[in-house]
Amino acid sequence: MALNGESDVLPVHIYIRVIGGKWKPEILWFLREGPVRFGGLMKLIPGITQVTLTKNLRELEEDGIIIRTVYPEIPPRVEYGLTEFGESVFPVLDAISAWGRRFARYKKEIVER
Repeated sequence: MALNGESDVLPVHIYIRVIGGKWKPEILWFLREGPVRFGGLMKLIPGITQVTLTKNLRELEEDGIIIRTVYPEIPPRVEYGLTEFGESVFPVLDAISAWGRRFARYKKEIVER
């Protein structure tokens, strides 16, 4: 990710750029347990298109969050897994998940009032 030497970039903006959005947190969540093939990710993430999954995987790879491994087989087998640095995202995703659960309870309480 090129920050172009900008010293005024907020860290939260970096987070949003690298692992934010609709699909990247979900992709990372499913890579938590180990490498997954492209088709496996397609099955695990309902609603994502092949083009969108490819784009997000490429961006995560370019940012050093995931690694793409191509096995020399016929047909080629490709797996996506987390880099060591990519694994460092899980305290963040766990916190977001916990906040999401709290928010869902909060919204339910408001509706029940």
